[in-house]
Amino acid sequence: MAARRHATERLPAAPPADPMNAPEALVPAADTPVPDGQRAAVPLRKRVRRLVMQLGPSRMAATLAFLLIAVLIARFSWQMPLIDAAERALYDARAMLMAPHVEQDKRITLVTYNDETLFNTGIRSPLDRTLLANALGNLDQMGAKAIGIDIAFDSPRPDDDLLKAQLRAMKTPTWLAYAEQASNPNTIFYEQQKFLEGFIADVTTDRTKPTSVLFRTDDDSVIRNWPDRPKNLPPLMSNALAPVDAAHANFQGNIRFLVPARAAAGQEEPVFANIPIDAFALPMDAEMRAGFAELVKGRYILIGGDIIDNDQFNTPLSRFPDAITGQHETMIGLEVHAHMLAQQLDKAWTRPIAGPALWALAVFIVLAGGLTSLIDLRARWVALAFLGQMAFFIAFPFWLQGRGVDTTTLPTFGWAVGWLFGYAAVGTAARTVGSRQRAFAQSALGKYLPADVAAQIMRDPDQLSLHGERRNIFCVFTDLEGFTKLSHAVTPETVARLLNEYLNRLSDIVLEHGGTIDKFVGDAVVAFWGAPISRPDDGEQAAAAALAMYQAGEKYRVDLAAEDVPPIGMTRVGLHVGDAIVGNFGGEGRIQYTALGDSMNTASRLEAANKSLKTGVLVSAEAAARSRRDHLVPMGRVTLRGRAQPVDVFTPRPDLAPDQRERIAALVAAHGAGDKKTYVTCATAIQADFGQDAAIMFLIKRLNETKEGESYVLS
Repeated sequence: MAARRHATERLPAAPPADPMNAPEALVPAADTPVPDGQRAAVPLRKRVRRLVMQLGPSRMAATLAFLLIAVLIARFSWQMPLIDAAERALYDARAMLMAPHVEQDKRITLVTYNDETLFNTGIRSPLDRTLLANALGNLDQMGAKAIGIDIAFDSPRPDDDLLKAQLRAMKTPTWLAYAEQASNPNTIFYEQQKFLEGFIADVTTDRTKPTSVLFRTDDDSVIRNWPDRPKNLPPLMSNALAPVDAAHANFQGNIRFLVPARAAAGQEEPVFANIPIDAFALPMDAEMRAGFAELVKGRYILIGGDIIDNDQFNTPLSRFPDAITGQHETMIGLEVHAHMLAQQLDKAWTRPIAGPALWALAVFIVLAGGLTSLIDLRARWVALAFLGQMAFFIAFPFWLQGRGVDTTTLPTFGWAVGWLFGYAAVGTAARTVGSRQRAFAQSALGKYLPADVAAQIMRDPDQLSLHGERRNIFCVFTDLEGFTKLSHAVTPETVARLLNEYLNRLSDIVLEHGGTIDKFVGDAVVAFWGAPISRPDDGEQAAAAALAMYQAGEKYRVDLAAEDVPPIGMTRVGLHVGDAIVGNFGGEGRIQYTALGDSMNTASRLEAANKSLKTGVLVSAEAAARSRRDHLVPMGRVTLRGRAQPVDVFTPRPDLAPDQRERIAALVAAHGAGDKKTYVTCATAIQADFGQDAAIMFLIKRLNETKEGESYVLS
């Protein structure tokens, strides 16, 4: 059964039929003259409010869906096909243009096999190890801080014993490249890995140890970030050569690439000195070693290959022509290690942008696009706002990059696309809103009246006049015990939050059962069934809702127990059926769709009687007869407070077995019939079974205090 829309607030005065008083349509009206002769601009806040009020549900849903897509693009563009390529290009531009321009780093020296070395030795692969052994022998005596060798000894050579002897004799901390097939399946196969492991095991000492040379490239084969550190691998070369603080031992942010400070022709000085290994492999005496020591002493020495088409990587700098050569240069892996080592030595760790901040930026940018489409100003101001936001998209990421923020996850291109989507979504919604009168009717009727009433008034506008009609309705009143005490013990904000949550739960139940919410009175809910449209199952639905509201209140008590607030009592519910006057009531300034009459008062007093009768839900006999509920238990006859006519009342007890409910009914029937013997027998048996049930025990007490057919007067 479809839920009926409810009247939850008092209504503003019924608007006159004069179209001049209707709210303006969203489309711009004709220019209105103002003292300076210019058209009066509509405030942005007002335009937004109009748009929200005037959009229909389907258009609102479509607009929100489009805005959601825009937010997702503005947040996850790095993970989206095609867009991710644009994001990488923009990041590479930031990394290049904001890269620090530095003098040559005197802390790190590269010692490399180059193509000339290979030509001179006549050995290409594996590399000449005699040359390396001789170079290590000299470097070991020149005072290097540490030596990192980015060469994998994964296949045998005749001069292995010479190199092994030198590695075992090293006094300088020396780190040997290690790779495994699991993490580098394209660079080493199983037999090579086994040979490499055996080679390293033969030379490992307290000074000579293995180091990981693992790199990770993005899908476009560009190195931008530090790699992960698989636990089965030795420390990464940069981390092995120099101490790294624990907080950054697994740093996986962007690599800070450096560019030379002097890039003019004839003044080329690379960031890291690159010396051919041949120079250090020559036989040297003490004097000759002293001459080379300036390039070695106190430095980190990285040894590897600088060979054409071997161990070459694309970096963000490769996307743009090199300032010295004018070519799109790749970078040898050894130099990538050098840049990472320099970043570590400088403690230039970039700071990632937190996920919530990226979400906030995505939402902000999409909203900015949407709001820009609603700006009602001169064209030059609109253009200025547009250009200002475009400048933000361009400049802000570069500013962050220059401030040491890791922008590898910053969706700058996604921001632009999200902004355009937001602009298009809101702008389209604004342009497709209906005419002024339709927008007014949609806003006035859809906002303030129940759906059924609104539909009637749309068909017949005269229905909006002040009048009422007699209807037979099922009335429900509720009250939350102890909420007043709680409201004095917590902050107003907490009171509002807790009350809204409670009322929301009860409102959903009324609507799910097809009821109309009349009003909220503090923590009380007033609802009715049978108006503005009556249905055959109104009684059944009202009774089911009454029990469900009580149960929701109990669930709310349990949920509230987890919070640091005073406990509250049960939700008491009263249900009665009778005639009432239902319609629009009020005056010229304010109206409300509501129900008035004795049946509403009776339902209210039934709710209050729960406290005396120790029950949670009380249903009058009239309502019980039409409820089609078989779990109702009679609770005797009472005279409600302020009433003269007695009422037979029932309470739902689905927790009792059918035979238990029948025994209680027999007890009440015996009392009403004056059958004392049957009454005593029933009361004795029930007392034995229900000694802990306060409501049943109080029922017996009341029956004991009244005579045949008498009602118990609630004072």
